[in-house]
Amino acid sequence: MTDQEFQNFLKLRNLLSIEGIGPIRIIKLLQHFESIDKIYSADRIDFEKINSFNSNLASRIVNSQNNLQSLSASLEDEVNRLEKINARVITYWDDSYPKILRNIYFPPLILYTIGSLQESDVHNIAIVGTRKPTDYGKSTAAKFTKELAEQNITIVSGLARGIDSIAHRSAIKAGGKTIAVIGSGLDVVYPPENRALFNDIIQHGAVISEFELGTKPDAQNFPRRNRIISGISLGTLVIESKKNGGAMQTANYAMDQNREVFAIPGNLAVPESEGTNILIQRNEAKLVINPDDILLELNLKIQPIVGKNIPKPKIDLSLFEEKIFDCLNSTPKHIDLIANETSISTSECLVNLLSLEFKGVIQQLPGKMFRVI
Repeated sequence: MTDQEFQNFLKLRNLLSIEGIGPIRIIKLLQHFESIDKIYSADRIDFEKINSFNSNLASRIVNSQNNLQSLSASLEDEVNRLEKINARVITYWDDSYPKILRNIYFPPLILYTIGSLQESDVHNIAIVGTRKPTDYGKSTAAKFTKELAEQNITIVSGLARGIDSIAHRSAIKAGGKTIAVIGSGLDVVYPPENRALFNDIIQHGAVISEFELGTKPDAQNFPRRNRIISGISLGTLVIESKKNGGAMQTANYAMDQNREVFAIPGNLAVPESEGTNILIQRNEAKLVINPDDILLELNLKIQPIVGKNIPKPKIDLSLFEEKIFDCLNSTPKHIDLIANETSISTSECLVNLLSLEFKGVIQQLPGKMFRVI
């Protein structure tokens, strides 16, 4: 961890310790001040200008800076414990934070990771489902995972029993990459029988948690885990779920995050198919019968070469169109990031992006992501 990353971690944990300050208010502070360093250089009057920040809350934020030195020592110990298990901490402000996850409502401000979580990991698909799948569910999960992994798709799931475990194992067996998002600390493997799988995932991807070391897998942690599973993925595939299952919650998060949802149709007489059939019936999920349905829907059938130099199109572009085109490549990029890199307003960016799309030189993907064709 670099000194700057540690300072981000320290200042963020300090903000989270303030009474009346939670993740939503911190995001509001970030939107107002643009960086965590600017938050800490602001005075009480600056905070009072923000809607819902009264004088008492503003004073608590300013006074909290006195706690940084004492908090630093305990966080250094925490970082040391993470390093002993080859894990690290990533904050919302770090360059290594997954960009796709930044764009959801209520993103996790701190991620604890172990394994290889890379900035280039952009083609992620979540596969989730019941902990007690039928034979049909097991074989379907293995087939879809294998074929997606062979197309260089990273498989995301929650390390739970059943469909989750099958997805992780099948991705590894196919020589692909997989990411597990868990609802406990990185040093608490749940379910315990997945210890070997946990270690295999570290070697073939990464394990992510929003929770500090030592955190037990309490029930209230799993909704927060599920929003990360969908939030870090371009789309979510549900394979067998009861109508009130955790996989349905992940699907609902995906819809809220403007991500694609896919579902495998199931036997009407089997409770494990209730959820997937309901998603299809309500037109909340696309019915898929083979992995190509997912790849074509997400335009991922032909994988781009990341970082490849993109030639200028042989058509006339306006000044703004050329500026926007120059900041794009074959890796999908969110409109907010494009606006930031080009210093063009989001609304103006959208107009020019749509113009470039009509001219056939760029492609829009789900979640307001764009890339060069």
